Amino acid sequence: MANQETAMPTKYDPKDTEAKWYPFWTDGEFFNAEGKGDKEPYTIVIPPPNVTGRLHLGHAWDTTLQDIISRAKRMQGYDMLWLPGMDHAGIATQAKVEGKLKEEGKSRYDLGREKFLEKSWEWKEEYADFIRQQWAKLGLSLDYSRERFTLDDGLSKAVREVFVTLYNKGLIYRGEYIINWDPATQTALSDIEVEYKDVQGHFYHMKYPLKDGSGHIEVATTRPETMLGDTAVAVHPDDERYQHLIGKKAVLPIIGREIEIIADDYVDMEFGSGAVKITPAHDPNDFEMGNRHELERVLVMDEGGKMNENAEKYQGMERFECRKQLVKDLQEEGVLFHIEEHMHSVGHSERSGAVVEPYLSTQWFVKMKPLAEQAIALQKQEGKVNFVPDRFEKTYLHWLENIRDWCISRQLWWGHRVPAWYHKETGEIYVGHDTPNDAENWEQDEDVLDTWFSSALWPFSTMGWPDTNSSDFQRFYPTNVLVTGYDIIFFWVSRMIFQGLEFTGKRPFNDVLIHGLVRDAEGRKMSKSLGNGVDPMDVIEKYGADALRFFLATGTTPGNDLRFHWEKVEANWNFANKIWNASRFALMNMDGLTYEEINLDGEKTIADRWILTRLQETIQDVTRLMDSYEFGEVGRLLYNFIWDDVCDWYIEMAKLPLYGEDEDAKQTTRSVLAYVLDHTMRLLHPIMPFITEEIWQHLPHSGESITTAAWPKANEAYIDNDAVKDMELLKSVIRSVRNTRAEMNVAPSKPIDLQINAAHQSVLAQLERGRDYLERFCNPENLTVKTDLDAPEKSVSQVLTGATLYMPLAGLIDLDEEIARLQKEQEKLDKEVERVQKKLANEGFVKKAPAHVVDEEKQKEKDYLEKREKVTARIQELKA
Repeated sequence: MANQETAMPTKYDPKDTEAKWYPFWTDGEFFNAEGKGDKEPYTIVIPPPNVTGRLHLGHAWDTTLQDIISRAKRMQGYDMLWLPGMDHAGIATQAKVEGKLKEEGKSRYDLGREKFLEKSWEWKEEYADFIRQQWAKLGLSLDYSRERFTLDDGLSKAVREVFVTLYNKGLIYRGEYIINWDPATQTALSDIEVEYKDVQGHFYHMKYPLKDGSGHIEVATTRPETMLGDTAVAVHPDDERYQHLIGKKAVLPIIGREIEIIADDYVDMEFGSGAVKITPAHDPNDFEMGNRHELERVLVMDEGGKMNENAEKYQGMERFECRKQLVKDLQEEGVLFHIEEHMHSVGHSERSGAVVEPYLSTQWFVKMKPLAEQAIALQKQEGKVNFVPDRFEKTYLHWLENIRDWCISRQLWWGHRVPAWYHKETGEIYVGHDTPNDAENWEQDEDVLDTWFSSALWPFSTMGWPDTNSSDFQRFYPTNVLVTGYDIIFFWVSRMIFQGLEFTGKRPFNDVLIHGLVRDAEGRKMSKSLGNGVDPMDVIEKYGADALRFFLATGTTPGNDLRFHWEKVEANWNFANKIWNASRFALMNMDGLTYEEINLDGEKTIADRWILTRLQETIQDVTRLMDSYEFGEVGRLLYNFIWDDVCDWYIEMAKLPLYGEDEDAKQTTRSVLAYVLDHTMRLLHPIMPFITEEIWQHLPHSGESITTAAWPKANEAYIDNDAVKDMELLKSVIRSVRNTRAEMNVAPSKPIDLQINAAHQSVLAQLERGRDYLERFCNPENLTVKTDLDAPEKSVSQVLTGATLYMPLAGLIDLDEEIARLQKEQEKLDKEVERVQKKLANEGFVKKAPAHVVDEEKQKEKDYLEKREKVTARIQELKA
């Protein structure tokens, strides 16, 4: 093995380390699933990022959590597949491409569909490269050999298969829906093609007469011309003003149509009169309400924005011309009694500048009830989808239980084109995988499918489905866990579940691990308008990917939001430096130790036996917490074990044999150091992959990479509880002496007299076993350890569990200050005794708490009482 002192740089450089190892991993194909053999498969599919831009902190968090699971499972011996891919993101990507064209003074209509799609594919390739570069920077262990895209051939085939199958089963149908319509160009607009501008308009207040002649009901609108298409007036069911009118009829002015007064929870009782006119053919909210109450849809305009035959005497008038005339007529009839100035947001066509008209149009829908029922039924079975945290299952079920049909068509060009054709002469609809044989007589639907339609198939379409004999589908589906944010449970998680059940008969994943949103330090959502966004690449540039990953993994608990703090990332960078320096020291003292020479059978020190025990405990706890997705706890345990146990205690104690003359003791300590560091790096690897690979490669090891090294398993033979007890006592003595020196302003290098009174012979034996450590770390000129020691005059004392320390510091301390310090200690112990005795006096606690918890409290009481008694006695001695 190389000389570690020269092989490992003196300073940890995240940039150098991270740039080096990712190509090593990908070139070595360490992330590629085998796809065959005896290993148990474990699968995660990445929530595909949109090819609209660069990744944000939310992506970094989401993928870091997946990478932690993937790396751990790979090391645990699973055939781990973490499948990467990206989403075409129809609306968002088309908006970006159209925005780029606009800068050139062009529109998609200037290019035509085919050329526009070429531009869209160019955009996709450019941004897919950006995303892959960012995945690399984050260190994600993705199987690039299986990367997918929602518009690639395989996924397009899956989309067509699903559409055709659902259509043939009667679960996809064509129906009417409100869309954005540009009357100037007579074309449908997607939401992204609508620009909202604040416009000074008016609220028109009207009185609709009741049919029975008993009065009227007041309504208001900003678009009076749409009243000609009213088919109801709605009030809130709890509004006492109108409860007597629910079910009665009103008469629509001008037209004379009788319309029902209905009750609906959507109505805001506090707004206006508390009654609203309902025009299902010209307003999206009214359309939904109309569906709930089976109202007629009366369209009163044509595609050019002119009033049609349903507008009766206003037929042929342009919509705004109609508005002026209608307002005049309504005022003359006494129906329109008040016009109020009103500033409101109005949609305009991005293309023509015309005011957008919400317009009733024919769209494609999925009939959701049968699909939702399957998903709801699954949650009552043993093999349900497990939500982590489980509170999100209620959110998911509530949405499914109240689901409405899903409008899946979009008026875009970028996406999966609806696989439906219309006969040019007969109007017959053909739905299939390919164009009908006599293609010249058919026209394909212009629309594309909602992006979520293809994303909903992601867990199985990426595995080769609809070819159910595909080796990856057979081996890796269903997947094990999906990691995603709570904001897309409805959009994506639910749709994957019901499509998975419908088309594979299986849940698409066993678990759904839910995380929150990344917020700024003040808890605000990150946004462009606030200017508080943080680019993960900037964080990596400053502190390295490992520091960012450790922060993301440990910053919060499952399901909750994460607040970003630069200082916390910096603290994790300091942690990485601590690991580096400790490892470098250990390697400098390994003296060329090889993997084969590691031998833990020699005579071990207390510190050796203690650190080996602590390592086994850490392995057990980390493995258990990893399996329950408690990454914050995993990080906390590893941080404490590495920083406190390994660096602050063990490495310091290892210096005694390492700098001594006993060659056998040196060899054993080197072996323990190598074994502990090797296993610690493996445990930390899923969270901090770069630094752990760098250190592991310098350690004595077998294998090519830590990514495929075996996950540590606890070894019962190395658990020594006596060594732990010895060590805890020694640590408490050393800490107390150090604290006292600091309080008394006595330098650590200045020798002192240290006298320890052991409460029992067993404690005396423990202290004697650790005498070397006490002499090294307490730096006493004289060390006395007895069971019947009298307190020396003018000494500082510390009362510990099982022992009392005396440090005669004649001439170095102020007696009154020492008495005052002890009195403070006494007050503290008084409070602890009072607290624990109150707890034990509570019958409810004693009866309900587990026996071991009650026993722990009783032991604390005994301990506090003993300490207080000794402190009190010591005060009396000093006062005498």
